[in-house]
Amino acid sequence: MTLRDVKVGKTVKVIKLCGEGPLKRRIMDMGITKGVEIYVRKLAPLGDPIEIRVRGYELTLRKADAEMVEVEF
Repeated sequence: MTLRDVKVGKTVKVIKLCGEGPLKRRIMDMGITKGVEIYVRKLAPLGDPIEIRVRGYELTLRKADAEMVEVEF
């Protein structure tokens, strides 16, 4: 399951980051690393982007980026 598939109001734990190079690094620089908990806060009216809470702050991700984050409940 990826972060893209998580419903609004759910909290999940990151198990793996996919992708390579600068894209993976950018996701890690935003605070999304293995083991961190993410709360899915909002979804834009057309479904992209999604707003999450990670490490105490709000962050907006495109669904393409969220698809690279594997999570579990």
